[in-house]
Amino acid sequence: MRDGDVLILTGQEVNALLAGRETELMDVVRRAYIAHAAGMSALPHSIFLRFPEEQRNRIIALPAYLGDEFGVAGVKWVSSFPANSEKGLDRASAVLILNSTLTGRPEAIIEGSLISAKRTSASAALAAQSLQNGKPMNRVGILGGGLINFEIVRFLLAALPLINALDVFDLDLMKANHFKERCKATFGLEVEVLKDVETLLGNSPLISMATTAIQPHISDLSACQPGSTILHISLRDLTPEVILSCDNVVDDIDHVCRAQTSVHLAEQLVGNRDFIRCTLADVLRGDAPTRKDAEGITVFSPFGVGVLDVAVGKLVCDLGIEQERGTLLNSFFPDSWTNGSHRPS
Repeated sequence: MRDGDVLILTGQEVNALLAGRETELMDVVRRAYIAHAAGMSALPHSIFLRFPEEQRNRIIALPAYLGDEFGVAGVKWVSSFPANSEKGLDRASAVLILNSTLTGRPEAIIEGSLISAKRTSASAALAAQSLQNGKPMNRVGILGGGLINFEIVRFLLAALPLINALDVFDLDLMKANHFKERCKATFGLEVEVLKDVETLLGNSPLISMATTAIQPHISDLSACQPGSTILHISLRDLTPEVILSCDNVVDDIDHVCRAQTSVHLAEQLVGNRDFIRCTLADVLRGDAPTRKDAEGITVFSPFGVGVLDVAVGKLVCDLGIEQERGTLLNSFFPDSWTNGSHRPS
């Protein structure tokens, strides 16, 4: 690419470029977390655009810079409109823009919902692999039968290859059954649709929660097996009291304690953040043990930081250039005013 060119990659192209790269993506996410924890990043708080008429809908801007080996900056503009499913559309849509860290000029415009799903799932699988501390398992509980949990299953199979069965619960039985059939066809797994959350919590030592909940709805984890790990991906399923009773690991403490997440509500309840034991990067670097208590329940609550999006976006962009995928817009920018070539009309 020449300076001034912009690469555009569609969702189909992103999907093709990342197909079968689950292990590589987990490693990219691991290295991004470690670089961020080492202070080699700039990560402003996400900006939420909400709609007074429909509180469930939101569009979020996640700007980020990640240094060290990555050297990438950009912003993800991602929307979540849960009612889209009723229109035959995906809940989330997104665009990722990557900028040169030398000139600041945009270099790539990439479909971002798949990158968002992949980086979220890679993060979840990395947490499961780390926090379970090598404990073998063959069954996973799935709360929420959407795309994010489907991708999480894909990455969990790469991280924990002994998994051969799933339990799934969704308030929408049609979504649960659709999830079941997709997982059976794609992964060859045994999948059982359950009728209640309590059974789901008790059946598996690893639970992934990826719902569209906007306020907590689970107030009791007594059904969970000793030593369970909960991937609290949707961030608002557990009551603050439940959060306070668990061993809490997050991706970024400042970021997750915002926007009325369950962790944020717990902070408001007790007036401190002492209940957060560490970040996942602390565990990955060996600065914190994998679990506080082998028999207790560990909850991983990832806010979903933008450094992961730009890290994965850089991989996609590099692969696109290497494989000559995408559409290259030549001379995207206007003529430079500073060199005298620009003339007003």
